[in-house]
Amino acid sequence: MQPVIGQIEKKIKEEKFSGVVYARNQNDVILESASGFANRAEEIENNIHTSFGIASGCKLFTAVAICQLVERGLLSFQSKIGDCFKVPFPNFDNDITVHQLLTHTSGIEDYFDEETMEDYEDLWVQKPSYTMNEPKDFLPLFQDGEMKFAPGERFHYNNAAYIILGLIVEQLSEQSFTDYVSSNIFEPSCMNDSGYFPQDALPKNTAKGYIDFKDGTWKTNVYSIPRVGGPDGGAYITAPDMINFWESLINGKLISKPIVFNLLTPHVHVKGNTYYGYGVWIDKNENEVTKYHVMGYDPGVSFHSAYYPSTDVMIAIPSNKERGPYKLLKALEQEWDMQ
Repeated sequence: MQPVIGQIEKKIKEEKFSGVVYARNQNDVILESASGFANRAEEIENNIHTSFGIASGCKLFTAVAICQLVERGLLSFQSKIGDCFKVPFPNFDNDITVHQLLTHTSGIEDYFDEETMEDYEDLWVQKPSYTMNEPKDFLPLFQDGEMKFAPGERFHYNNAAYIILGLIVEQLSEQSFTDYVSSNIFEPSCMNDSGYFPQDALPKNTAKGYIDFKDGTWKTNVYSIPRVGGPDGGAYITAPDMINFWESLINGKLISKPIVFNLLTPHVHVKGNTYYGYGVWIDKNENEVTKYHVMGYDPGVSFHSAYYPSTDVMIAIPSNKERGPYKLLKALEQEWDMQ
């Protein structure tokens, strides 16, 4: 596989990309590039080890956490929400399973329904984003909601389902969700520069998220997303750390190989050649999986990361702007003939 530095740098300039493009296989770094500013006001540039918010890209961490608890015998994928979770949901079906929460097939109402809502910032008009510090803070946004459809009926992307999964992790592990992920996923994966950082206390070498307007002005996303990320999104990672995570997952360092196989199984069809496993999107070409991938979009944040099993190539593209990673990922796939 040949480097494509010239081509990708051209695409980076075309897209006015701000972030990191990083690709590695099991042995070597194939491509690394950083561009744009982590802090525009101070003109501090992004570098390969800058941490970026990845929005929903970290739902896979939540899925791995649940898989670890299953492996410990504390619950099963077929455990019912009414049996393994104490918080009441008066209008939800108590027979919803952990499997259905993981695969977005539970049928519960979401707190941010992408079928009917467009602007994530609208959520914080009545409940300010700076009050969102842990998973339980999201409960008032959906706890009294109605079922959208019967459990298992269809796929419907659902953030609230992952909030519930995070609360289950807290209940069974007796740790905060962020502490659990840090000690059981980040640390064993050598994700030393990643974490669930507060928006108003970002550590050194962490990129602020930027929202751009048509007139050329901009603002940061500090009031546009929850103060602290959680089970449905909002962790900060570096691109090399994300590759470390993929390697740890695939090699069975975080969960056993049989559980990894279950996590990476195409459990539900989404559309076309795209399926969903546990916290991960899966692309198939007939009966062969061509790509496992995660993505995230929030105000001031965009992210794509993928693992290609036929070549063992892993790519991570975090950005502190609202667009860019998808086009760069597609450009790399085309250059390397991976899709």
